[in-house]
This record gives sequence, C-alpha cells and structure tokens, in this order.
Amino acid sequence: MNAREKFSYALLLAGSLFAAAPCHAAQTTETVEARINRLEQELAELKALVKTMPPASTVSNTSVQPVIAAPTGAPVSSEAGAKIQLYGFVRFDGSYDTNPISTGNYALWVLPANNRNHDGEWNITAGATRLGMNLSGTDTESMKLSGNIEMDFLTSIGAENNTSPRLRHGFLKAFWPASDFSILAGQTWDIVSSQIPFVDDVALLWDAGNIGSRHPQLRVTKGFSTGNDGRLEMALAASRTIGEKSIFQTDTGKDAVVPTIQGRIAFSEPMIVRSQPATIAVSGHYGQEEWDTSATGNFKTLDTWSCNLEVTMPLSEKVLFAGEYFTGSNLDDFLGGISQGVNAAVPTDPRDIRSHGGWAGLKYNVNPVTAISFGAGVDDPNDSDLALITPSARSLNQSVFANVINKVTPNLLIGIQLSEWKTEYIKPYQ
Repeated sequence: MNAREKFSYALLLAGSLFAAAPCHAAQTTETVEARINRLEQELAELKALVKTMPPASTVSNTSVQPVIAAPTGAPVSSEAGAKIQLYGFVRFDGSYDTNPISTGNYALWVLPANNRNHDGEWNITAGATRLGMNLSGTDTESMKLSGNIEMDFLTSIGAENNTSPRLRHGFLKAFWPASDFSILAGQTWDIVSSQIPFVDDVALLWDAGNIGSRHPQLRVTKGFSTGNDGRLEMALAASRTIGEKSIFQTDTGKDAVVPTIQGRIAFSEPMIVRSQPATIAVSGHYGQEEWDTSATGNFKTLDTWSCNLEVTMPLSEKVLFAGEYFTGSNLDDFLGGISQGVNAAVPTDPRDIRSHGGWAGLKYNVNPVTAISFGAGVDDPNDSDLALITPSARSLNQSVFANVINKVTPNLLIGIQLSEWKTEYIKPYQ
C-alpha cells in the first residue's frame, strides 16, 4: 500500500455578469407612444406575476446551495407569453499542486507517485465560466411554469483553450402553490445528498466524501407545513442510470432497462437561530446495471444503492455548520467510491464495490462581503472489494480545506483556498 499527499493552492476570480438580454422587438420605426404602451403592458404583466408568486416560506430550498444573484432587468417575452432571463458569470481558476492530481483543473484524487516525488504542476482555466437562461410562463390560475437551461465549458472535449460547452441543467418545472406540489422533467441535481460543501473548487469534494451529481430525471416534490415555521418536504425521482463500460457494452446502466429511483425526506425548522432554519434530511437511491458476461446473452445484474444523512445547522447569525454521511455500493455514477463502482477484473464475475464516507464544514460570515470556511471529507471503499484490479485501486481518499472568499464588488468575487489531499492505493493481490 502506498500513500501520496498533495497540497493545493487555489485562486478563484469570478466576475458575474447579470443582465436580461436586450429585446429588439421594438424596431426603429416604433413611435414613442407605441413604445410607452408596450412597456406599460409588460410592467402590468410583471406586477401580475409577482402577485401570484407563493410566499418565500412556501418554496424555500433547504439545501445548502451556491448563491448566485438573480438576473436584473425585465425579461424578454416570446410571442407565446413565455419570459426568458439571461444570466452568467466569467470564472477564472488557477491552482498550484505540489503533486499531480486528477483531473488538474479540479481536484478528485492524488495520482500515483510512479517513482516521481514532489512533481508539482500549475493549472489555469476559465472552463467554469457559465451561461444560463431562466424561463417562466405561461402560467394558469393554479399552476406556475418555470425552467432553466445552463451550461459551462468544463469538459475534456477539445483543447484546453477550445473546449466544448456541456449541459449542466435543462429542465421544466410545473408548480402548484396552493398544494405545495411540483413536477420537474429534465436534467438537474440529484436529490440524494443534495447539500453543497463550502469548498472553492468546482469538484465539490466529489470522490472525497460528497456524492450526488446531475442526471436526467422525472421528479415529483410535495411540501407540508408543520407549524412553528417548520416544513416537511418529500421528493421522489426516476433518473437515468449511467453504468460503466464492459467488453460487450458501452453503457451497462442503459442495458438494465429500469431507471434509478431516488428519494429524499427533509425537515426544516428554526432551532438555534430563530431567523434561519436548520435542516435534517435522509435520502437514498436504488438502481441496477446489467453486465453482459458473454457475447451470447449471459449477464449479471448488479445493484447501485446509497443511504444518506444530511444536516444543516446555523449555530449563530454568522456561523453555519453542514455535513453529510453516505454508505452504499456501486457509486461511481454518483461520484462515490473514489469513482470505482464495479470490480470487473474477472469479466465473467463482476462485483459491486462498497464504500462509505462523508464531509463536514463550518462557514463563518465575517461581514456581508467576506466568508471564511474550513472542513474535511473522506471516501473509503471496502478494501476486500478491490482485489485484482489493475492498475492499483484507490483504497482511501481524504481532503482537508480552508478558504476565504471576498466580494470585492457585487459582480466581482475573489477566493483563495488551501487544501491537503491524501490518496491511498492498494496493490493487486498476487
């Protein structure tokens, strides 16, 4: 067994550009009176939309999510009545690593030493630059329709300075405020382990204690008021299963013919801090992958599952604690098991790789523009499930981090993070 440590010094420079797209529907021939009438009509529509929106306490998201300011300005209206608001930001990431890390532009695990010591490297990218559109309408008297399309450029397709865009989110959501019920269809975040660690890294402690990614899904969510400002939320989703590649298939999850089922129950209520709700949630998923073990139709069905606990607890007006714990099997599709889901060293007898881990962190808001965070995460696959894997399998991955993020202006953020990573490897059994 060998271990490799790496220090990462990361710098984030993000400039947020929030603006509704200019509408050119009014041509140069439009008169001043016609333009005034059109603007008054759009203002009336906006006022009507605001009046029909549910109270904030009804639709609040209890998960810890990245805070992105809402777009400003009036949205663009289509002929069908739908409204589009553009948003986005430019993000620059630079990091110095004392040893090579996968995948360079973001941290997942430390690469094996391979007889190299302290082989440092620099990584600089603008690939996390993001563009998005918020969609809304047209609504009915009882239903509100919304959607989101969002992309960035953090892919391995193309050259480092010529990358292809990737889809982060693409979904429609129908919400019935009176019953606090919604249906979502499209691609967005998983509902398992839905919190976001306080790290200044786009990998979000994936493969180091934080599981859950983004998948195409059909989701239903129902909220219940529990009194005393409390809320119970239940969500259920059928999502796309994306499995590993075997010698006979390109996607074992697709071959299983069944979706992955995800579920989450969350309770939120102010506890220590009356103005900020605490959240306790349990979540999990179950799916299958079908591994063909021969070219004549023989196969073995493998499970993918997880059980997860989430806690978000404001300790004061300025201090927030959050953490998650997970246990499960075949979790590479959810960025667990250090991206090791199935041991296929023996192609006719593939086996699940079990893993457990989690993360915890504290965030201190020094003032309205400066926040300090620190925490740690660990992902620990079962060593006995890693036998015979070549090259050596990753048996433990852990990270400790601390960062400072400062909002220089409303549209300019600067962050600095120091993290230590340690990845252990287990050699194949002889």
